Amino acid sequence: MRLASYRLNGVTSYGAVVGGRDLDDLENARIVDIPRNVPGAPSTITDFLAARSESGLPVPDGPSVSFVEVELLPVIPEPRNIICIGVNYVDHASETGASVPEYPVIFSKFTSSISAHGAPIVIPEDSTQPDFEAELGLVIGAPASRVPVGEALQAVAGYFTFDDVSARDYQNRTGQWTQGKGFPTFAPTGPYLVTSDEFGDPAGRRIRLTLADRVMQEATTSDMIFTVPQIVSYVSSVCDLRPGDIIATGTPSGIGAAHTPPRFLRPGDRPTVTIDGLPTLWNPVVAHG
Repeated sequence: MRLASYRLNGVTSYGAVVGGRDLDDLENARIVDIPRNVPGAPSTITDFLAARSESGLPVPDGPSVSFVEVELLPVIPEPRNIICIGVNYVDHASETGASVPEYPVIFSKFTSSISAHGAPIVIPEDSTQPDFEAELGLVIGAPASRVPVGEALQAVAGYFTFDDVSARDYQNRTGQWTQGKGFPTFAPTGPYLVTSDEFGDPAGRRIRLTLADRVMQEATTSDMIFTVPQIVSYVSSVCDLRPGDIIATGTPSGIGAAHTPPRFLRPGDRPTVTIDGLPTLWNPVVAHG
């Protein structure tokens, strides 16, 4: 199932994305609102994903609205946590001068940084090094605490395209990365999520970021140092995962800071992230104010 969060006529809701020739054909896609068409369905997408993981709620059938007529919201409009994995591709470790980690490197983004497909990435007023990071994102649908690797994917409700936008000048001020990661609009997601049963195995997915028609990042998720099951298992050993938690699984090499000369984001750019099996995510870059 494909699920989108949206606002229409001032009302926030979520629904199943249907139609369209392919994952990126948003002009011909439509949204079947779930709370209006599924009796007893929860009012939020997070609660729906949790209920679906327990009972397998069906794809809804009913009246629909054109995808392009709604105001698209972040995939999970109010995430419980945004948990990120750093240095999770060998080539990315090499380009940043970091050693290959023995354990997953965990940091977080503020939940206020969450943003939608097509929404502007706003460069902070005093940052000169805004950067991009293409990543596979996932949302937790079932509680998970110290879950074994072999059972970890059962806690994942779905996957989506994610851009871990980072102000490198802020990130590198101290040994803690969060201040460079958590600005408003610095966590674009979407356009919609694909549930785990439809997406399938997250390994072997090509991930690519282009900027001004130039491929900046390209790899496959099989190049990860820690696999998705290993990430979910490890994170669940240091914190209790609950429905609505987002995990971003790390970025491959090719970030703007690693180019010669560095290629940071600037107004007028539109970083575009593609991942096999997911819709394309793009966001225009604008200056503060």
